[in-house]
Amino acid sequence: MHRFIDGEDRLQQTLLPHSLEDYVGEENPVRVIEVFIDELDLAALGFAGMTPEATGRPAYHPSTLLKIYLYGYLNRVQSSRRLERETQRNIELMWLTGRLAPDFKTIADFRRDNSAAIRAACAQFVVLCRQLGLFTQAVIAIDGSKFKAVNNRDKNFTVAKVGKRIEQVTASIARYLAVLDRADREEGDVAEAKSVRLQEKITGLRRQMQSLKEMAQQVQVAPDQQVSLTDPDARAMATSGKGTGIVGYNVQTAVDAEHHLIVAHEVINQGHDRSQLAPMALKAKEATGCGQVTALADRGYFSGDQVLSCEGTGVAPIVPKVLTSSGTKRGLFARQDFIYDAEHDHYTCPAGAQLTKIHRRADHTEDFDRYRHLSACFTCPLRPRCTPTQRRIIKR
Repeated sequence: MHRFIDGEDRLQQTLLPHSLEDYVGEENPVRVIEVFIDELDLAALGFAGMTPEATGRPAYHPSTLLKIYLYGYLNRVQSSRRLERETQRNIELMWLTGRLAPDFKTIADFRRDNSAAIRAACAQFVVLCRQLGLFTQAVIAIDGSKFKAVNNRDKNFTVAKVGKRIEQVTASIARYLAVLDRADREEGDVAEAKSVRLQEKITGLRRQMQSLKEMAQQVQVAPDQQVSLTDPDARAMATSGKGTGIVGYNVQTAVDAEHHLIVAHEVINQGHDRSQLAPMALKAKEATGCGQVTALADRGYFSGDQVLSCEGTGVAPIVPKVLTSSGTKRGLFARQDFIYDAEHDHYTCPAGAQLTKIHRRADHTEDFDRYRHLSACFTCPLRPRCTPTQRRIIKR
């Protein structure tokens, strides 16, 4: 006895269900896709091909292609070729499309030609969620993700990149010229052939130098001094890895904190998130239909101007402040470690002592207040980790 679980014999005959309906459960998400799309007015949303042509080969109905696209979106299947394979082997998609299997080119063209209509259909889904009362908590989480574009890094140019490449080409030309001088002093057919190859390489490098100089002029006149050849809108962006980066887009997303539903999104080509707090919060507020929303974001969104822009708009931003002090890396206390009491106008330090305001002299011209303790600072055991000034003074 090998005591393993054995599979069934492939030649064993079984009685399968007679219809695809028996394979799809009542709570399967594809049933939601079916009901949602069937209730949409696709013509009003702007989908092309709603009226078939009188002649020619019959086309797929836009609702069928939209079902395939939304199914791929929900199951993280983005490639049109993979969606084509799924329609041929996935029982859920067979049920959803009635066993129709469009080729990848048809799926890709539908997505390209109806991008605005697909966006409008997604907006209708947000409206449906709002009608069902799924956004009553009015708490929105905002974050951004970097998506790589088709544009290669070698096809993206900035002022620094062009300057560095010009230096590299200049160094290569100088190196080849030195080798060419040595080859010219030699005799024989081998030296002559070597000289011809070097001349061709130098000519090619000079053409490359000319194109780089032309690209430098284009980069200088560009609004953000950056040019991408394949995807004109793509931009070079830093990623979390040190010394790494991609050429792509920054996709901003606002998500309902309770049900994790995407309520608003926007694609930008800025590599940072500092200017997106107020715009995304206002988009989410409009999409949810709530009068007051709370916007949660990480410290990458912190900007005084953005927080001020949210004032009076019904948006309450909750964003951690950026820590710019280098003292924390050296084990020192930062300003946020000192608790301020506005009523009594004093600070409480990490050791529990109260730091009171220093009275200014008549000729004092500094525009900030100073706080310290007259005696406790000199005997405090935490003194080595306190502020680096001699009198342990806190500025406010």
